[in-house]
Amino acid sequence: MNLWFRLIWLLATTPFRPKLVPPFGCSVLPFRVWFHDLDTSLHMNNGRYWTLMDLGRTDLMLRSGLWRAVLREGWVPVVNAGMIRFRRELRLFRSFEIETAIMCWTENWLVMQHRVIARGRDGSEIVAAVALARAALYDRKAKGYVPVARIWGEMGITAESPPQTPEITAFLAAEDAMRQAGAAER
Repeated sequence: MNLWFRLIWLLATTPFRPKLVPPFGCSVLPFRVWFHDLDTSLHMNNGRYWTLMDLGRTDLMLRSGLWRAVLREGWVPVVNAGMIRFRRELRLFRSFEIETAIMCWTENWLVMQHRVIARGRDGSEIVAAVALARAALYDRKAKGYVPVARIWGEMGITAESPPQTPEITAFLAAEDAMRQAGAAER
């Protein structure tokens, strides 16, 4: 139930926050670790990171205005690959932010980065986790992924994808290898 409260909070505060202009605007959402976020090691559960990152992607969609086309067309947001690296634990009551940004894209897919940032006692940035996710919008009527050019067109944007960084190239190569291994098992 706690995630519903966080989603409601996001929906309620969106009109009061500045508009984001994709593909290069970055969502930054503040959070705090609560009791229901903990696992048996008394730090934030690894699955909770992914769930909160969903809110970062939702924030991008809401604050960019893309949600209008998503509702009108009946598109469904999907993530089909993800990779995370945990660097520091987040304990009870620790405040942190999740930064969500689009890093690059292909014809049908966006690669997004999520950074979970806490602050040290001196105010310095502590990266608690970094994740990459490959995401898209699925058109149920057309039974296919919505081309990124159409997504940008819905928002009046024309942009070329930045080049892939080495870690994104490695992430996509690992995803491709897993997909091929899964196909071979069938």
